[in-house]
Amino acid sequence: MTDPRTGSRWILGDKFDTKHPHLESIDALWNKKWKFPCTRSLYPFHDGKLEDFEPIFETLIKKGIHDGYSVEYTKEFLPTAEELVKKADEASGAGNKQEAIDLYLRACAVYRIARFPYINSDVKTAAYEAQKKAYMKGAALWDVPIEDMSIPHTAGTAKDEGKEIPLYLRLPKNTSKEKPAPAVLLMCGLDGHRPDNTTRSDEFLSRGWASIIVDIPGTADCPADRRDAASPDRLWTSILDWMAQQQIYDMSHIIAWGLSAGGHNAVRAAHTHASRLAGAVGQGAGTHHFFSRAWLEKAKDHEYPWTALPALTAKFGYKSEDEFMDHAQKDFSLVELGVVEIPATRLLLINGTHDGLMPIEDSMLMMEYGTPKEARFFTGLLHMGYPPANGSVYPWMEQVMGSLKAAGKCINQKTNEH
Repeated sequence: MTDPRTGSRWILGDKFDTKHPHLESIDALWNKKWKFPCTRSLYPFHDGKLEDFEPIFETLIKKGIHDGYSVEYTKEFLPTAEELVKKADEASGAGNKQEAIDLYLRACAVYRIARFPYINSDVKTAAYEAQKKAYMKGAALWDVPIEDMSIPHTAGTAKDEGKEIPLYLRLPKNTSKEKPAPAVLLMCGLDGHRPDNTTRSDEFLSRGWASIIVDIPGTADCPADRRDAASPDRLWTSILDWMAQQQIYDMSHIIAWGLSAGGHNAVRAAHTHASRLAGAVGQGAGTHHFFSRAWLEKAKDHEYPWTALPALTAKFGYKSEDEFMDHAQKDFSLVELGVVEIPATRLLLINGTHDGLMPIEDSMLMMEYGTPKEARFFTGLLHMGYPPANGSVYPWMEQVMGSLKAAGKCINQKTNEH
């Protein structure tokens, strides 16, 4: 029950050794953990409806299908998702735009839970492909559609990495070379991918910022080498180089925001790409302790819907869970690798103090190294600091963007005076 680095008791206290009750069965998962957020369309059921999910989970409970990694689990969701897409197509064809958008998003929510917690089979891959297709049908009807495109992975290594990086792009209206837009580079998580971030991209646009959404190494369509701790550096270099070449992004006003497993990437990028980022947000980030066997052996029994170990083992490219737990800290810790000693851009660390997946100690630890950091922790809340965390992220990003704009005006004024 102690932090292996300091000998101190984990902030989770007794909860560190507690196995969460939702892990007992699919019945427990639905009724003790997921039904409540589903009734309110909260993560991971955002854009979804209880009426779509309740019959599916009743069937899963009846059949005793609990393993979310299994093909049998995923198949139970597909008929509902396909029916929603069919209804959405009909609504779109009849000119009922908003109804079609809502139905497409409902279908995407069902596909999302179908391919949880990790895309590890042909069936889950097909579910993700169907989700992306439905999402783009809905997004095409928005006032500001998403552009689904792939850019060259120019910094990638030909041997171990793919040649293209898939991105979801949204630009504020009237963006041009004469009026380049600030941008947020959103780094997705272990189970949340590009089509799962509608609200965030809406929030960016409402502030006049471009939205660039990308999957992280080891997940979804990301081409980066999952086993190489430095592969994210090459990924962000390729993306930032491409953005600069377009001449429609204000490259002095770029913020990275990493979600959950993506938080690790954002914290790393805050150091490795400090000169190219105005700021970075590491939300629910694992940086050092998370990768230790001492943490992982207990974290597998915490708030993740199923044990996260199979997903994490695959995400980081290990052959077995034991190999992952034995070697991940040496291979990926930002402390062990010395990344934290590199001067960083402005970095906001945000999470709940009772995060049982990525320990709050990992965010606190960043304060002990290098450049001073900023933080907002939510007492007693779980992974990511949901639900209030975003209420701190957006004002922080606005302040970063605003301070840069103000600084630019001051420089211009002084230049004109001279």
